[in-house]
Amino acid sequence: MRLLLVEDDGLLGDGIRNGLKQQDFAVEWLRDGQSAANSLLHEHYDVVVLDLGLPKMHGLDVLREVRSKGNAVPVLILTAQDAVEDRIAGLDAGADDYLIKPFDLDELYARIRALLRRSAGRADPKIIYGEIEIDPAAHQVTLAGTVIELSRREYAVLLELMQNRGRVMSRTRLEEGLYEWGEQVESNTVEVHVHHLRKKLGSELIRTIRGVGYMIDK
Repeated sequence: MRLLLVEDDGLLGDGIRNGLKQQDFAVEWLRDGQSAANSLLHEHYDVVVLDLGLPKMHGLDVLREVRSKGNAVPVLILTAQDAVEDRIAGLDAGADDYLIKPFDLDELYARIRALLRRSAGRADPKIIYGEIEIDPAAHQVTLAGTVIELSRREYAVLLELMQNRGRVMSRTRLEEGLYEWGEQVESNTVEVHVHHLRKKLGSELIRTIRGVGYMIDK
C-alpha cells in the first residue's frame, strides 16, 4: 500500500516513516504543503497522513484543494492543534480522521488500517476470500487455517489485489505499493511475486490480464 506522509518535523517524520515501512507501507515523505498538493494532483496514494502547520501551504489548504479536485483518498490529520474548533475545521475540510500529537504509533497504525478498511467498503477487519484469510493487524495470511509464510513484498502484492478484487491492477500500480520514491524498481519484480503467490496460495487465485495487469476475481 502506498502512503503519503506530510510532516515538516524531521525527527518525528523519520520515526513515523520507519515505523510505517515496518508495517509494509511504501512511504513517500514530503515536508511542505505545496509539494504535497502538487504530488496529490499527479500521483496515486492509498492513504495520506497530513500535518497541519506546514511551510509553504497550510495542511487545511492542502486538504481543501485535494477535495476540490474530487480526490477521495483517505486523509488522517496528525497535529498538535488540539482545540475542538481545530478538529471541527479539519473534519469539515474533508479529513477522515484526526490524531493529536503526541500519539502512540500503534494507534496510528490502527487508525490507518480502519481508514483503508472503510475505503474498501469492508466492516470486518480481516479479509476473507474462500479459504484464504488475511489479518492486516497481524500481517498474517492463512490458507485453510494454516499460516502461509510470505515475504514483505509478496504480502503487499496480495493485499493490494485482495483490497481491489474484481479490478485489474496494472504492473505500475502494484510496483508503486512496493517501492518508495527514488528506490530502484527491480526488473520483473511483480511477475516474480505473483508467481510465488500462486505457488503458495493456488495457481488459480491471481489472473493475468494480458497487456494490462493482474486481478483477483470478486
